[in-house]
Amino acid sequence: MGNTDDSSGWHDILQYSFLKVFADDELIDAAEMAMLQKLALADGVVDTQERMVLAQVFARVEGADLDPAVRDEIARFRAEHGID
Repeated sequence: MGNTDDSSGWHDILQYSFLKVFADDELIDAAEMAMLQKLALADGVVDTQERMVLAQVFARVEGADLDPAVRDEIARFRAEHGID
């Protein structure tokens, strides 16, 4: 997944998800979701590479016992930014 756009945060999202999100409990909590959003929106746009990484991260927690508010926020963020 070559980074052709220096403003893309895909690499930061990928690193954060594996070093923080999935390192402790394999779940996304509210603070982790806020950080994923912050990383994705650092340049004001969720680009194609960021959408691909976030889709993989979110797919990993589908069916997991997430806080309902976090699950709702993931669904909202996915819909708003076209993340499959």
